[in-house]
Amino acid sequence: MALDYLRRHQVMTLATTGPDGVWAAAVFYVNRGFDLFFLSAGHTRHGRNIALSPRAAAAIHSDYTEWTAVQGIQLEGMVQLLQGEARQSAVALYQEKFTFLAQAPPVIQTAFAQVNWYRLRPERLYFVDNGKGFGHRDEINLAADGVGNW
Repeated sequence: MALDYLRRHQVMTLATTGPDGVWAAAVFYVNRGFDLFFLSAGHTRHGRNIALSPRAAAAIHSDYTEWTAVQGIQLEGMVQLLQGEARQSAVALYQEKFTFLAQAPPVIQTAFAQVNWYRLRPERLYFVDNGKGFGHRDEINLAADGVGNW
């Protein structure tokens, strides 16, 4: 259920910490298993925070009007700046999910090629489902569910 939820969504709120304190930023992501890949400019506050402290948390959810309908993902883990083949693999995954990028104007495609690419590898991940009770969440056993198998 959690992997399906990740596949059906595309924006996560990424929480980082740095010299100016905690910070949250919404970023588009693509996943392979529970690994989440995203892009960002290194000069952003969350980019600078990641460079100093790669530990991060994230939340993925829709906008709900009834608390009983709330579902989502909460996670924490480590962020890694991608280089070489790992970066190219992330770009290819991203382009598969976000097909509109193929028709993006040249200025966007140039920026897309120059940004940093990151992987957030969860160490702890919960699937929230208020339909099972207020605040109900199940911890996903990442080792059993194949995190890091690629």
